[in-house]
Amino acid sequence: MRRIQALLGCLFLLAVLTAAPSATAGPGGGELTGDLTAHDPALIRDGGQWYVFSTGDERIAGGTIQLRKSGDGRRWSFAGTVFERIPSWLSSEVPGVSNLWAPEVVKHGNTFYLYYAASTFGSNRSVIALATNTTLDPGNPAYRWVDRGLVQRSTTTDDYNAIDPGVVTDGQGTPWLAFGSFWSGIRMIRLQWPSGLAAPNQATPLRLADRRVPPNAIEAPYIVSRGGWYYLFVSFDFCCRGTESTYKIAVGRSRSVTGPYSDQAGKPMLEGGGTVILSSAGRKIGPGGQSVSGDWLAHHYYDADANGAVRLDIRQLSWGSNGWPSIR
Repeated sequence: MRRIQALLGCLFLLAVLTAAPSATAGPGGGELTGDLTAHDPALIRDGGQWYVFSTGDERIAGGTIQLRKSGDGRRWSFAGTVFERIPSWLSSEVPGVSNLWAPEVVKHGNTFYLYYAASTFGSNRSVIALATNTTLDPGNPAYRWVDRGLVQRSTTTDDYNAIDPGVVTDGQGTPWLAFGSFWSGIRMIRLQWPSGLAAPNQATPLRLADRRVPPNAIEAPYIVSRGGWYYLFVSFDFCCRGTESTYKIAVGRSRSVTGPYSDQAGKPMLEGGGTVILSSAGRKIGPGGQSVSGDWLAHHYYDADANGAVRLDIRQLSWGSNGWPSIR
């Protein structure tokens, strides 16, 4: 049943990814306008420009990761795709892959590292892969995404799912990759610079969060380092169902990048904890697939005023005196 529901969700997602855009509240108290059809947005700002990478649509460049840009964080335009087509090796790793999912982009030194997932709905035969570039500006002559290959895989014999990458660098300069969806929840491995690939000689991925209730509907980890804490943002429940989506954004924190993470009430995230900071309200249904840049949280939602079409939203985070984030 879950595979059937997931397939229906995939078909719905493909139908709405290129729907007509609308306006939504955003940076500067204004409205987001332009092309807002970004699912699982990865937000990054560089050189005075705002960029959002997002899940691909198989009708555009064969389903590769998409890019949108803005000069002010409010007015957005489509800026192309990362590749002209899905790299052929991914089709061997994940038979049936039709689009690439849930990107993450970080900068180290003079290089931008773009992580993304290849999978099919309802399966944990998945991979996280990497591409690099020296600029995010498609107008720069040096703009070119270079395929760096495999970072992490999961197979049907694993109890985790290698999708939804999120990267954080700890206080010692070591990069870590959080990932996961359903199955055993959110997991983590160590990366290494400058390759950006997985560090060698690692055991089973670390465990960060688990809802402990089937079907363990938790995914899209994103970790932020702030004030001596590491904050783990996750998406609870179900996406990709239009106005029937139940996605919501929750958070926990830890003094160590590898956990244990607990919510504001002290409940461990490995035991179902997570403080919800954003859920459906008004026409904005199922917010999730989040990323954070500075004090700005980017996520998608489904617009009830547009037949459930997917939309980009960017909301400002407010950090209370107790250190916990909320949506301003």
